[in-house]
Amino acid sequence: MSLQQTLTVYELLDGANVTGDAVLQLFEPYREFGVEVSVEQVTEESRADFIRILVKGENGKSNGGSARTLGLVGRNGAIGARPDRLGMVSDADGAVTVIAAALKLAQTKARGDRLEGDVIVTTHLSTNAEIVPREPVDFMGMPVSSTTMNHYEVDAQMDAILSVDTSKGNRIFNHRGFGITPTAKEGYVLRVSNDLLRIFEQTTGELPRVMPITTQDITAYDNGVYHINSIMQPTVATSAPVVGVPIVAQGAVAGSASGASHEIDIAEAVRFCVEVAIQFGDAKRYTCEFYDDSEYQRLISLYGSLSVLQTEVAKLENTD
Repeated sequence: MSLQQTLTVYELLDGANVTGDAVLQLFEPYREFGVEVSVEQVTEESRADFIRILVKGENGKSNGGSARTLGLVGRNGAIGARPDRLGMVSDADGAVTVIAAALKLAQTKARGDRLEGDVIVTTHLSTNAEIVPREPVDFMGMPVSSTTMNHYEVDAQMDAILSVDTSKGNRIFNHRGFGITPTAKEGYVLRVSNDLLRIFEQTTGELPRVMPITTQDITAYDNGVYHINSIMQPTVATSAPVVGVPIVAQGAVAGSASGASHEIDIAEAVRFCVEVAIQFGDAKRYTCEFYDDSEYQRLISLYGSLSVLQTEVAKLENTD
């Protein structure tokens, strides 16, 4: 179960003056069990506290082992829109999800179950970003650029990434709860992972829900073309496969809306992320692949690399 961890983290972050120090204190009891937390403050448009949580595995890279590392990225613009809105906004769901997943994994270790591979959890906290007008509903602005977010939230040690983001502000994926996307890797949108579909069914007891993404969604966020949101932006900064985990609603809900987070939906996403983390890092007991490498290599041999889609706009515009 993950509802308790979800409620703990939500209440921890629901405040006008919350900073990354609150997360440091939350995980202090788990340091002796191989959980490391760091916070770095960055200011561009406004302040953002970037959080990195490492939950060490018994055979993880951090211990000199060879087990794979899963990255959990809590993508968001900001968790608050003060002074225009009071309380935590819908856009906070991604940050709450991955921190709650880290807490559940830390407690799992403390209770005697040992993970095989490392899990790296990253996100950021900002309580006073601007609201950005958008159709069909307003989005949250970002305290720093998407490039800066990728710099702090995408780690070279991540062998695969689940990018969790509130995705309620659209009319093309209208379900209550959460979903997954097809796998994106180095400019390609690949077929949906069968293993992730299985884990979705396993952890929810429901049929899988898959949010469609387009080529535009896996290009740089500042290139002037439409993106469903920033959920797929980690794929711009890594060669690792990336799958989005959108937290969604039946109706279009603004990312800047307060009172719009649903604890059960977040808790279900937490449970999914935790199970993927356990299975992805433990090839001895489980099979959990984000993509079929033989199919991917076949695409490369036929059509070549599409990594140009990962290129920053400034570099493209300055190329003669």
